[in-house]
Amino acid sequence: MSIPPAIVAAARMGWHWQWIQLMNGLAPADAKGNYRRPPSQHQQATLPAEQELSNRSADQYPRLIIGRSCPWAHRTWLVLQLRNLQSSLTLHLARADHKAGRWQLDPAWLGCNSLLALYQRCGSPPSHRATVPALVDPGTMTSQSPQLLGNESAQLVEVLNLWPAAKDAPDLAPSHLQGEINGWQKLLQPAVNDGVYRCGFARNQAAYDKACNELFDTLTQVDRSLSNKGPWLCGDQLTLADVRLFPTLIRWEMVYAPLFGCSQKPLWAFPHLWHWRQKLLALPGVAKTCDSQAWREDYFGALFPLHPSNIVPAGPDLAKLVNASAPDQR
Repeated sequence: MSIPPAIVAAARMGWHWQWIQLMNGLAPADAKGNYRRPPSQHQQATLPAEQELSNRSADQYPRLIIGRSCPWAHRTWLVLQLRNLQSSLTLHLARADHKAGRWQLDPAWLGCNSLLALYQRCGSPPSHRATVPALVDPGTMTSQSPQLLGNESAQLVEVLNLWPAAKDAPDLAPSHLQGEINGWQKLLQPAVNDGVYRCGFARNQAAYDKACNELFDTLTQVDRSLSNKGPWLCGDQLTLADVRLFPTLIRWEMVYAPLFGCSQKPLWAFPHLWHWRQKLLALPGVAKTCDSQAWREDYFGALFPLHPSNIVPAGPDLAKLVNASAPDQR
């Protein structure tokens, strides 16, 4: 027996009202339904003195705390890997606790089993959200309080690019390319890095269409630029511009196309971007930072308003997907 249309309509209206309430808590929007990322609660990132770092034991190294699924944290992990900073910096993976809505520290560190507790131990105001990435200096003596050196990814990648490293470590922000790097940041951050979220968290069709068109128009612009002056965004040299874009595009087929509706075109429709992604994934240490199963579990498992069933869909093998030949578009 079919459900009467009036009941279906009432249920639909009720569910839409509940969805709006849930979205108000998850992803704030303006009066027109456009997603607006909350202002970041961060402090100016700082770099410890090189000589002071060199005198430390391994258990006194600062720690870069990241979550595997977070694209902003992924940027910092990429810089750590590309510049081989493990000789003076320790990586600490936080686990997303979907029920508690916070990052857990497994194992615990400095007596803290959650990122929130660690923030509080570092003296952060109680009102601040405990977000990844976070760079924390434990200090060199037990009497010292740990210090939060930074928790904003755009700043932290710049700090990590200046972090003491081997002489052959790449400089990802050379002075002669700084203008181009900044230009890419201004273009890509709102339209692509945040643009996928503006698509996924749009409250209505008009807001989604606006975000989606800006997203794919920008991808077209990036693809055209790579065709003219690749292989990297700033030409022959890998830079922070590439590092900031990669975490978004490597999650494309696994998360953003199926869950956030970033599906106007497949990524292979941008052949130069497709090859750019292949080339970056093949760099030493980069594949280690990519865990597509963790991405799917955290996005599909945590974003209840977008995916109420919490079923984590199967996905293709990431390496095979990325390294496949793009279809001939002729």
